[in-house]
Amino acid sequence: VQLQASGGGLVQAGGSLRLSCTTTRRTSSNNGVGWFRQAPGKEREFVAAIGWNGGATSYADSVKGRFTISREYASSTVFLHLNNLNPEDTAIYYCAVARGPYSGSDTQQYRYWGQGTLVTVSS
Repeated sequence: VQLQASGGGLVQAGGSLRLSCTTTRRTSSNNGVGWFRQAPGKEREFVAAIGWNGGATSYADSVKGRFTISREYASSTVFLHLNNLNPEDTAIYYCAVARGPYSGSDTQQYRYWGQGTLVTVSS
């Protein structure tokens, strides 16, 4: 299973980034996909999820209105658009493919996890 997150980097507060999670069509075309993050010294936390058909999106309260999750079937890629970033968003961001067509904040709902991509927001 190939699952690769990319797009992280260093950005100033108020800036934007677009993270990409590239999978194979076989891995994710009928499955929900989620994004999680883990900051230094903290537990992994849910960020956003999207259903197999691009609907049924959900977000953590801390990112609602600032982050947007979307998916592009042609490239088997799920994007996470990060806007109005603040230093509290600094973390390693992970994408994961769910066991079923929809998913949410429970890590147990996810079958495959990719290596993360680091997002650093400076003040």
